Amino acid sequence: MRLSRMGAVMSVAVLATSLAACGSSEKTVDQQAGTGDTTGALIGVTMPTRSSERWISDGDNLKKQLEALGYKVDLQYAEDKIPTQTQQLDNQITKGAKLLIIASIDGTAITTQLENAKANNIPVIAYDRLIRESPNVDYYATFDNFKVGVQQATSLLTGLKVLKEDGSAGEAKGPFNIELFAGSPDDNNATFFFNGAMSVLKPKIDDGTLVVKSKQTDFKTVAILRWQAKTAQDRMENLLTSTYRSGAKVDGVLSPYDGLSIGILSALKSNGYGTAAQPYPVVTGQDAEQASVKSIIRNEQYSTIYKDTRELAKTTVAMADAVLKGQTPQTNNTTDYDNGKKVVPSMLLESVIVDKANYKKELIDTGYYTESQLN
Repeated sequence: MRLSRMGAVMSVAVLATSLAACGSSEKTVDQQAGTGDTTGALIGVTMPTRSSERWISDGDNLKKQLEALGYKVDLQYAEDKIPTQTQQLDNQITKGAKLLIIASIDGTAITTQLENAKANNIPVIAYDRLIRESPNVDYYATFDNFKVGVQQATSLLTGLKVLKEDGSAGEAKGPFNIELFAGSPDDNNATFFFNGAMSVLKPKIDDGTLVVKSKQTDFKTVAILRWQAKTAQDRMENLLTSTYRSGAKVDGVLSPYDGLSIGILSALKSNGYGTAAQPYPVVTGQDAEQASVKSIIRNEQYSTIYKDTRELAKTTVAMADAVLKGQTPQTNNTTDYDNGKKVVPSMLLESVIVDKANYKKELIDTGYYTESQLN
């Protein structure tokens, strides 16, 4: 299963790149870019923050690959400050950017900038986070985010031994105490992750295999604004104090992102978990960040979801190159990503569950990390 997923990632990215390189005579109805020489054209790239290593990697990969095709790149980080990101976009438009690649902080907060981009015939590609409530988004490059949530929930059940690795029923019947965390409510992906996870977990909650002891199961209650580790740590501390002080133990935690997982594990450690007598619960994650992979190796965090951002950058660069050359970029989903104003043509890549058993194969053998980086 995991090998086929990785193969799907590579094949999708190669297909996207080859189609962009070969070109297409087909034109979209609202095609904004021209077909002249694009050498040296300026592309604006805006990332949310440097506080997450994955966004640093995304920005670096995009810049390197775009520059290799002869484009100039204005790469900006907004440090999770919406006014900073809007100003950065304004500046890129003023500088004469020919295309914008945007990983938004708040997918509804840059409408004015998108209107200005449209007025200046500047195409927009949403990067990994869908930009909402605007018709001025041309394409979207991301992973199958509902499936990411399914994978997180599946790994939680596998860690609890409710499921076996092959997806069949495991020997453990429960009940297991679990707690739920979700991502930032202003990030469209967070809803997809949570809904995907709950499609797997809710039947197990309904039949009593899983018990959310805090009874906090709705997205708004469990969401962590701006994906902040400290906020997740504080919430986990509060849950342990309010719900588990009678001696009950947490068996599993659905965490949608490695940064949150680190905060959650810190709260658990300060409350006596992480010992031989009381090991950590099964804690999930996402993004295969270096610190969390090391945590997995140390038997702290149980799993993460590996999304090869090198391939996401390749796909996005292929999209940008095609658009600027007047071509129609490859997409594989034109139905599911409705941003409130339009269905945005999207390219979805695959992701992989990573745990201690397979991290070498998925992360080291593929060159994502070196062995020394994880020692």
